[in-house]
Amino acid sequence: MATLLDAYSEAVVAVAEQVSPSVVNIEVRHQKRRGGSGSGFVFTPDGFILTNSHVVHGAENIEVTLSDGQSFKADKVGDDPDTDLAVVRITAANLVPATLGDSQSIKVGQLVVAIGNPYGFQCTVTSGVISALGRSLRSQSGRLIDNVIQTDAALNPGNSGGPLVTSQGEVIGVNTAVILPAQGICFATAINTAKFVAGRLIKDGKIQRGYIGVAGQNAPLHRRLVRGHNLGVATGIFVVSVEPASPAVEAGVKDGDIIIDFNGSPTHDIYALHQLLTDHQAGFRAPFTILRGTEKVTLWVQPVLL
Repeated sequence: MATLLDAYSEAVVAVAEQVSPSVVNIEVRHQKRRGGSGSGFVFTPDGFILTNSHVVHGAENIEVTLSDGQSFKADKVGDDPDTDLAVVRITAANLVPATLGDSQSIKVGQLVVAIGNPYGFQCTVTSGVISALGRSLRSQSGRLIDNVIQTDAALNPGNSGGPLVTSQGEVIGVNTAVILPAQGICFATAINTAKFVAGRLIKDGKIQRGYIGVAGQNAPLHRRLVRGHNLGVATGIFVVSVEPASPAVEAGVKDGDIIIDFNGSPTHDIYALHQLLTDHQAGFRAPFTILRGTEKVTLWVQPVLL
């Protein structure tokens, strides 16, 4: 038992030492209300930092403090309340960017470490395992964030926006929220979603996306369905719920349907659908292929641009 505990401790210590130099404290000031603070992490050598939208949204001034105590004024590049992600940038030398992993490769039960910098002079570290994948969480904008990672690694106050990291030191999520009545449950936006959102924010400063109004989770397809319908994918998006008065309702989408294609492109996971909706022109109807039971059905949906 002592040997196992030592191995676990050594893994957490190694991850903390590797990633902590990338984790920053973010202090914000607002013109008409009290300021706040959170965490973030450097993900490029030239000073781009990922954090939560709710940490920096509407901020008049943003100050970033590195783990070595240096402080810098930051510029907000853009934020996306719908995924609770934001990018800010500082100008500083010798930054240590975190290594971004692949959130599609993680598994339930895997060791993860949550790191934050709530005070600006020392990082805090908690550890646990991935409790569930594919969760949906309602953002402050009211929309559902899909493909959320649930973990029992405690999220300390001020650690929101910090990285969720594997035992190899790769960031697989951005810590985003905690359900206070349910102790020990916290969530992170998957890093694959964060990569896509950050790229768009750096390019355009904002994201416009097509909205269809479904909450879903990634799901494997039965082999018989894949062979019987000659599908090009082995996974799809299981529809957990459909938002009232949404384009999906008008198209005829129902709870329990499995989305496998949008506008001629396969939707093997939620991330793929997000990309397709972001690039889709609003006002145009698109074919929407689903599996309903054993039947393959094509519906027509007209996304709304948000």
